[in-house]
Amino acid sequence: MKSSSFIAILLFPFFFFAQSDLDKVMRGGELLLGSLTILKMARSDDKKKDSKFVEAICVRNRMAQKVTFRMTGLDREANEITRELVVPKEGKECAFDVPKATYTYEFILGTGEVYKKGEYKIEDPVTFTLKDP
Repeated sequence: MKSSSFIAILLFPFFFFAQSDLDKVMRGGELLLGSLTILKMARSDDKKKDSKFVEAICVRNRMAQKVTFRMTGLDREANEITRELVVPKEGKECAFDVPKATYTYEFILGTGEVYKKGEYKIEDPVTFTLKDP
C-alpha cells in the first residue's frame, strides 16, 4: 500500500502538465547541463595553460624485451630533472606530474644497447609507443 501511494505521488505532476510543457522542461535541463559543461571545460583549459607540470608521460612497449626509458632536462628554475622508467615487454609505465621542459631521452634495450635517442619538448601529456623494427 505504501509503495502504490509513493508511485502516485511521483506521477502526480505528469497528470497536470501537457506533454509540450514536459518537453520544455527537459530541453531547459539539457541547456543548463550543457552550459555548465562548457564552463567547466573552459576552467580546466585555463589551468592546463598556466600549469608548470604535465599530467603524465607514458611509454608503451610492444617489443619482445624490456626497455628502460631515461629522460633528463632542466626546469624553468634551472634544476636538473631526471626520470627513469623500466617498461616490461608488452607493458606500459607512466611518470606523473612531470615539469614542462625540453628533455633529452634514451630508450635502452635489456641488452644495454641504445635503441633510440633524441630531444623532446614536453608541454602536453604524451605516450611513446615502441614497436619491433
